[in-house]
Amino acid sequence: MTASQVEFLDVDGMEIAVRRQEGDAPGVVWLGGYKSDMLGTKAEALAEWCTGQGRAFIRHDYSGHGESGGEFKDGTISKWLRESLAVFARYTRGPQVLVGSSMGGWIALRMAQELLKAGENRVRGLVLIAPAPDFTAELVEPSMTAAQREDLASQGYFQIPSEYVDEPYIYTRALIEDGRDNLVMNGPIDTHCPVHILQGMQDESVPHAHALKLVTLLPADDVTLSLVPDGDHRLSRPQDIDLLVSAVNDMAARAAHQND
Repeated sequence: MTASQVEFLDVDGMEIAVRRQEGDAPGVVWLGGYKSDMLGTKAEALAEWCTGQGRAFIRHDYSGHGESGGEFKDGTISKWLRESLAVFARYTRGPQVLVGSSMGGWIALRMAQELLKAGENRVRGLVLIAPAPDFTAELVEPSMTAAQREDLASQGYFQIPSEYVDEPYIYTRALIEDGRDNLVMNGPIDTHCPVHILQGMQDESVPHAHALKLVTLLPADDVTLSLVPDGDHRLSRPQDIDLLVSAVNDMAARAAHQND
């Protein structure tokens, strides 16, 4: 395990936990999933790989996640995006490869958009693992039961059991409404950089059809889709980690070549 020392960045009055490893550019930025933390299997594997490569690596917990302050139920995509952009601005220098897992894939795509809008062209590659952009509108809302809709209307949230964590997932009205303001799959997505998507075909949380739809919205000559026939949503088995490291290595090499 390669857990660098935690430090905290104040973002909008919230203490955001950050772990960083100094190293060469292009650096790697990890963006975790919904209700996951920065010490998961994939993040740790990338931290170890970056250490071996002498490459910079940065990761953080969104508010309400892991070691960061705040309550999970108070989170929205906009809030977690602001925190991620603040970490990016404070701790990264030069070209970067964003690696987004599940919801982190949505955050990564929104970060690329916002950074380009601000005239920052430092994101030189995206590696997206079981990406879940627009999951509130594309996956959660269409599958809500009448009881869940009633809970959302009466108490402002509903819960569903999770096979990945002990506590149930909470979906709030604020998360769902804010999600509509952050949609990326409502038209072509210009990332201005290559994209590599890793997707398990046995993923029951984010069906591989979602990844296929995402591919159709990305520039065809700069997107690679790797489908793992027996892979689930986590893609954390040794062979999945090997695939991830290979994808990040290739993306970093491309980014370094662009920089030469």
